[in-house]
Amino acid sequence: MEDMKEEAIHYTALKLAEEIKNLSIYKSFYSDVQKLVCSPNVNKEDFKQTLQQAMKEKGLDTKLRNTVFHWVRSQTKQNKLDPLSCLLKASAQWEKRIHKSLNSMCSDLETSLAKLRPQSEQEEFADKWNELSTYNLDLSKYRPVYAPKDFLEVLLTLSGYVPYTREDEPKWEFAHLPIQVKTLDELRKVYVEWTNGEPLLGVNSNMPSTVPGFNTLEAERIGLGERVSALGYAPVIQEYLKKGSPQCLRAKLWSQVLGAEIQKHHASYFAQLKKNVLEVDLMIDKLIFKDVQLTASNDDQYFVFEDLLYQVMLCFSRDCEVMQALKGSIGNPLTVTIKGKPASPDATVFPPSGIIPFHGFTMYATPFCYLYDDPVQLYYTFRAFYIRYWHRLHYISTHPQGIVSLCLLYERLLEANEPLLWIHFRNININPIRVVFKWLMRAFSGHLPPDQLLLLWDAILGYDCLEILPLLALAILSFRKENIFQVNTLQNVDAVLADLSTISVIPLLQLALMKT
Repeated sequence: MEDMKEEAIHYTALKLAEEIKNLSIYKSFYSDVQKLVCSPNVNKEDFKQTLQQAMKEKGLDTKLRNTVFHWVRSQTKQNKLDPLSCLLKASAQWEKRIHKSLNSMCSDLETSLAKLRPQSEQEEFADKWNELSTYNLDLSKYRPVYAPKDFLEVLLTLSGYVPYTREDEPKWEFAHLPIQVKTLDELRKVYVEWTNGEPLLGVNSNMPSTVPGFNTLEAERIGLGERVSALGYAPVIQEYLKKGSPQCLRAKLWSQVLGAEIQKHHASYFAQLKKNVLEVDLMIDKLIFKDVQLTASNDDQYFVFEDLLYQVMLCFSRDCEVMQALKGSIGNPLTVTIKGKPASPDATVFPPSGIIPFHGFTMYATPFCYLYDDPVQLYYTFRAFYIRYWHRLHYISTHPQGIVSLCLLYERLLEANEPLLWIHFRNININPIRVVFKWLMRAFSGHLPPDQLLLLWDAILGYDCLEILPLLALAILSFRKENIFQVNTLQNVDAVLADLSTISVIPLLQLALMKT
């Protein structure tokens, strides 16, 4: 048994070593280690021990550990079902609909999916890069390719693609899908710190600290957070985030736990993305402008970040590393030829990121504007968050963190823990997922105030899962159920739940987990 274990570790180490060679960090890391080996700090007679000690002193040991941590997290957690086997047909048909919509919009507007910008337009775009809100575009004929409600309609037809159903399940909504989701008791074991009623930021920051030397919980968390950040070890930072981050440390901690700290090559890569934006006009550029204007620009909390959001979202659309990181999870992108590009018959992926924005897509990025002034740092932290979490909220799969599983988890939690509310929805013929789907698909961005939203996203990073989203949806419905009982139309239920500005996320979630 020990021999088998040793062999398994050996092969895992070999695989990891090969994988690291393909990472962007590898060249600089290898160069740093070479320099260290040649330094007086490493002794030839005691090579291994002195090298390890020197790596610790130079911070390379932590860098390597974090690289392994991020690699392990990037390995897809497969469900018992292949994420594409059961829902492959639904996913493929939805993808065809999106591509058809894009092509028909191009035909109607007599434009191309991708074309070179004229030199004069490139210069104007470059001049206005920091104030793109003043860039003159006629977007009146452009419309979002799809909205969350369109995606929900597709998800609600999934029963037609499922080859079997369980006899003991009611044939309503997502219950027929053969996917395992957690019960409330199982969620309590995940969010154990919350279930046990431990002090969390977001409840009462001024409550007295139990740690000597600190007057308040917030002062205690800042002191501990500074030590954790200085250590720089991502698994420790992840553990720290379970109880919330002080605002003053959040930007640093998020970039560290996601492996998104800025290096020299990041700035040059971002500059290349900007160059690609200036040179090639993609049809979805107009969709990005339109989406920012329809969402963030109309939001009192985010309108001041309009110019920054244009930069980030336009560069994101050109980032082929996004598509490479999500290969196998986001379907098959369109391929086009860039109109006007000389001597280039080869097809190009459209868009290079592989991600076609929908109505509200910008809201995945808006909260990061409260953390970062530098567009490069904002970009890489947002990109890491998207690759780790957000893409799961708008692609069809049976992944346990995917939107289908989250919808099913919400339904099961509602039926089991708020049966009267469940019955009320049934009696007035309202599908309960319709009430909260926009919250789930946008991870509550644009619905919760930024300070509450950032606390929620702390928890997503800390526990490394999205199951807190349906749990919060349940908690909000439970909190407002007496008002919901008084209405009997979807429009009125939406009105009851429209304003979440007074919601305190952490106390509400803690109450839901502690309630017996």
